[in-house]
Amino acid sequence: MSQILGVKFNDYGQVYYFGSGPFVVREGQHVIVKTDQGMGLGKVILVRQAPKEGSGEDEDGHKVIYRLANDKDMEAVAENEVLSRDAFKFCRACISSHKLGMKLVDVEVFFDRSKMVFYFTAPGRIDFRELIKDLVKEYRTRIELRQIGVRHETQMLGAIGNCGQMCCCRRFMRKFVPVTIKMAKEQNLFLNPTKISGICGRLLCCLSFEQKGYEEFHGMCPRVGKKYQTSLGTVKVLRSNFFKKSLSLLDENFEEQEVSIDEWNEIVNKPPSDEAKAEAKARVAAPKGRRGGRHPVPAGAASGKGGKQPAQPEQNAEPVTEAKQVRDERKRRPRKDVPRKADGPEQAAAGSDEGDDAKSKRARRPRRRRRRPPKK
Repeated sequence: MSQILGVKFNDYGQVYYFGSGPFVVREGQHVIVKTDQGMGLGKVILVRQAPKEGSGEDEDGHKVIYRLANDKDMEAVAENEVLSRDAFKFCRACISSHKLGMKLVDVEVFFDRSKMVFYFTAPGRIDFRELIKDLVKEYRTRIELRQIGVRHETQMLGAIGNCGQMCCCRRFMRKFVPVTIKMAKEQNLFLNPTKISGICGRLLCCLSFEQKGYEEFHGMCPRVGKKYQTSLGTVKVLRSNFFKKSLSLLDENFEEQEVSIDEWNEIVNKPPSDEAKAEAKARVAAPKGRRGGRHPVPAGAASGKGGKQPAQPEQNAEPVTEAKQVRDERKRRPRKDVPRKADGPEQAAAGSDEGDDAKSKRARRPRRRRRRPPKK
């Protein structure tokens, strides 16, 4: 029975599927396959049985492997690794001699040495025509310079993440998904670049792992900061807890309560209970004191017998003099608006009304600009 083989050409590369054909292959063996780029040697990491003919399952048109790898093939692979390290050193020397603003990451040599790929990173476009000429002159084969991003660079080199383990892109990730700052906001993370960024300087790839769970949780939760009518009365949603699957509510007594999502679905959009109504009535019937925390004084509290106590003169009062009487009389005297000087008797009779109108007109009058002297 034929088999479907999952083959990887390097540790961080993707998995490609081939048919075993007449060969019987076990997991961990190396095979030679034909690719669009030429012959390649890969390692089998997955073996599964192909569906039987006539079954309802769809069969993909997988290519068949060329043959199983032998000892000579493994020696050729070891020689290619040595050639790759030498080409890396030579290319770095050429980059420094040409003064190019690029960073060489890795060199890949194909199994049959029909092609060499040089991976590099750069902030912009690089004119590497002279560099290619030097590489072709040295190795006499097809040369390809491929520019990659910082995430692919970390995937090739490998690193230890903030969690203390090997980076996900090197360990098991084969394709990168877009990660946005919106994911960090929905997960209630501190928007500190040093905390939510990885070794590569981009947002952590693990933010996308839990995004689906947060979206489902926020879909079940009410809107934070909004007031709802429940059986507990009118409550305001303060925050939500993803790990406890709970909500924090603020009731009418300004007390915070924590309820689960299931309890929230039971109490929301329901009339208030009898206990909530009794508390609301007691709160409304409670007497309110004066501003500043002062309580009202009963009528008979000032005097012992319930009558009004006669007013007593203040001890530190200012003695009444003739000057003080004049000042008090001036304060009690009604103020008369003095009209402006008028040209005729009609304007003088208008009095204070025209004075007020004139003041308001002067306030609304636009400020004139100073005229500049003419240029000589």
